[in-house]
Amino acid sequence: MSVNRPIVWLCVLGILLGAVDILLQPCLFVRAAGDTTVAIVPAQPGTPFSIHFIHSVQKTPVLENLAVDVDGHSFILHSTKYQSFGVGLPFLAEEGHFYQEGDYYILDGMERHFPQLTLRTGVGTQLTLYLGGRTYRLFETYPPGTPVDLFVDSLGKGMLR
Repeated sequence: MSVNRPIVWLCVLGILLGAVDILLQPCLFVRAAGDTTVAIVPAQPGTPFSIHFIHSVQKTPVLENLAVDVDGHSFILHSTKYQSFGVGLPFLAEEGHFYQEGDYYILDGMERHFPQLTLRTGVGTQLTLYLGGRTYRLFETYPPGTPVDLFVDSLGKGMLR
């Protein structure tokens, strides 16, 4: 049985180009304790996600709504929703559009930029991440004080990072 060598080489080249294309795809990585991969989600500018936690001082729920920034390599905080005023909670008009909706205060249009995010699980904080249609209850899986890093990189670089 004879195989045509140019066809074999074209198939190998196609496989290699496909692998390189996959490895160059931008992804949002969630990594706990520096080396445990929690999630890898394809990321494009505008890919949304939310962080929910119980504020450590006010002991009330906070929801932060973010997305992958237009540069495709960082994050932008669009809004924060919370139930009480206090230390560490935004409220200034120049930080965005502030309004009340039922029992919640919302600061929308914040547009704060972050190159990457490092969160930490804490006692009673119930750190939860909503990403790619899934819920990650990080506080149930990782002990208090565990760093949880979020970053955007190509699949190949992110896997090696």
